[in-house]
Amino acid sequence: MHQQRRQGRSGPRSNRGYFLLKVDTVEDNAWMSQPEAARQLGVALTRVAMLMANGHLTPAENRAGRAGVTTASVQVEESWRANATIRAKVARLLKDTISWF
Repeated sequence: MHQQRRQGRSGPRSNRGYFLLKVDTVEDNAWMSQPEAARQLGVALTRVAMLMANGHLTPAENRAGRAGVTTASVQVEESWRANATIRAKVARLLKDTISWF
């Protein structure tokens, strides 16, 4: 029985209890790692996680199974940040803060 448990730990994410977070598998050119996304947006890695949790970045994995975000969602976020008014940014911050509660 102990050996059966150990074997169950390796394998696809779906077999390891990650069923709550369903992400699409995308091509490498449509995928970006979370640290790359943080560098491109000029934010901390924890902020990328918050943007993902609030639905502003789309989580995805590449063909190798590495977690990251879609390049398109990073581009949309970058464009929003460049063009949003202060009022829009404050409204988004309040909405995201309330959604955490």
